[in-house]
Amino acid sequence: MKKLEVPFLNSLDVSSAIETVSVTLDSQEKHSIDQQPWQEFPYRPQVQFLIGHSGNCLFLKYFVSESTVRASYFKPNDPVYKDSCVEFFIALNGEGNYYNFEFNILGTCKLNFGSQRNDRKLISEKAISEIQFSTFIRNLHPGIILWEITLAIPISAFEEHNIDTFKGKHCKGNFYKCGDELPQPHYLSWNMVISPTPDFHLPQSFGEMHFQ
Repeated sequence: MKKLEVPFLNSLDVSSAIETVSVTLDSQEKHSIDQQPWQEFPYRPQVQFLIGHSGNCLFLKYFVSESTVRASYFKPNDPVYKDSCVEFFIALNGEGNYYNFEFNILGTCKLNFGSQRNDRKLISEKAISEIQFSTFIRNLHPGIILWEITLAIPISAFEEHNIDTFKGKHCKGNFYKCGDELPQPHYLSWNMVISPTPDFHLPQSFGEMHFQ
């Protein structure tokens, strides 16, 4: 099981501009989403992420290089996993219930809460609207598209919990890259997932996260 220290970034807070968040995260350690649990889906885009927090806000930045992209969904809680998509699942305090944050290349967010794949509660569009994001897309040359997404997720987005800080919390989670309806469907994870078929909704395959 992988372990992740989430650094405390004292120069940022929930009101920081997303451009400032992006630049600040660039000084942090990159982590790779490079586990390929299902060999019947051999395509492997290059994916890394940065992470940090300010106590009242969680910050993420993903870097993706893939051969094609898809962007079809624009409304909160649309099935963005069918597009070029990055995801972050987290169980606060290692609880049985967890949040799944999913973002397509446009920044459209699907955010649910529950204990398993078929037991999910939609998080409100109001909470989703409080998440800041910025995206960057560049066609490097034919066959390689680079894209980035920076996210600032306020603690208020975790609306099924009444918490005021991430500081000191021990959580479990995982980070993913997928694209169910791309020409080359793929399913990659940060911590290895053990399942006969693609399934990210397996808390037993989450890694450990400690918020400094």
